[in-house]
Amino acid sequence: MIRVKKIGHATFETPDLERQVAYYTEVLGLTLVEREKDHAYLASTLDRHSVVLTRGDAARCTKLSFQVAPGTDLDEYVRQLAGNGVRAERRSDPEPGIPALLSFTDPKGTAIEVYAERDFTQQDYAQRGVVPLKLGHVAFSVENVKQIVDWYVQVLGFRESDWMGDFFAFLRCGPDHHTVNFVRGARTKMHHIAFELRDWSHVQTACDILGRSGHPLVWGPGRHGMGHNIYTYHRDPDGQIIELFTELDQINDEELGYFEPRPWHEDRPQRPKVWQPGVYAANLWGVAPPADFLD
Repeated sequence: MIRVKKIGHATFETPDLERQVAYYTEVLGLTLVEREKDHAYLASTLDRHSVVLTRGDAARCTKLSFQVAPGTDLDEYVRQLAGNGVRAERRSDPEPGIPALLSFTDPKGTAIEVYAERDFTQQDYAQRGVVPLKLGHVAFSVENVKQIVDWYVQVLGFRESDWMGDFFAFLRCGPDHHTVNFVRGARTKMHHIAFELRDWSHVQTACDILGRSGHPLVWGPGRHGMGHNIYTYHRDPDGQIIELFTELDQINDEELGYFEPRPWHEDRPQRPKVWQPGVYAANLWGVAPPADFLD
């Protein structure tokens, strides 16, 4: 089976493109690497872009991209997708730094792009703003969690990490505990996008930057049970939730099947499992999310 290896970038529509570009460059600290009339491409350092902003009527996440192993035959992947009832369109030179990709749609209506080759970039890390290391994961609220989990496992090759009960699932495609996660909700939408920070001190610096720039935290700092990462959440100018995190669990060898040991783990070894629903699974430090956090 051909499996996706990592997340590439997320694409957002926004009714105020200039305002969002200012937030991502001046507050979050990504680099504007290319700009067109209705599109902006932003990156940390390695990927050509981690976030794409495009002018639209409403604020929403419209697309996710993933990379398969370099050298993968995309025609073979087309056949694999067809075997799962997925019809893909092949596109050439669709975005900066990507010579070819396959485009299709997941069951919740989000466009999915898969590519094998991508140019690296050489820009330094930005000198202002939070300046995360990388795009980490994207979370969605969906009506049928089991359906979307099965699709991401069978079609894209994700593996299941932790669950909270039967309504909150975390999926990985590389060593990180999760690259996508899905929670049952009354309507389908992106819940949050998450960026990785270096360490605890980087989280503190980020909180100071967010406070000075008028982006107060809506939850955190805390440490999740599932994934065990330290987190904070705030909203961008469009109202989208942004997570900044560090110390996320990792499985470095799928055959071993357990997360790298950490002092705060409950189990020895810590393996993917189903967590009992409750505050402890959400935050080991005991502070529950706001009442409207999953609305």
